[in-house]
Amino acid sequence: MRDFTAQRHIERLPAQPFESLPVVALLTTGHDRRRDWLRAGQAMEHILLVATAYGLRASLLHQPMEWPGLRRDVSPVPHLTGHAQMLIRLGYGPQGSVTPRRAAERVS
Repeated sequence: MRDFTAQRHIERLPAQPFESLPVVALLTTGHDRRRDWLRAGQAMEHILLVATAYGLRASLLHQPMEWPGLRRDVSPVPHLTGHAQMLIRLGYGPQGSVTPRRAAERVS
C-alpha cells in the first residue's frame, strides 16, 4: 500500500491484505475525440463515487492507456466496439492513509 505522507519508514508500511478476487472494469467510448475523453472522465467520476458509497476501493490502471498498442489490445474488439479509456480495479481493501492538508486559515 502506498504512503503519500512522505514518511517512507519501512516499518510504517507493513503488508496489507487485499481483495483476493478484484474486478477490473474497462471504461470505453464509441470514439476517441476530446468530447469522448470528457465523457469518459465524467463516467469515471460517477463510478468512483458509487464505488465509495458501497465501501469499495478503486485503483486506476492507467499505464496500458499510455501505450497505443496496449490500449488497442485491451479494447474488447479493437477498432469495432470502441476505444479503451481507463482500466479500473475495484475491490475491498483497507482504508488508506489520510492525505496531509493545510489548515484552512493557512490558505490565502
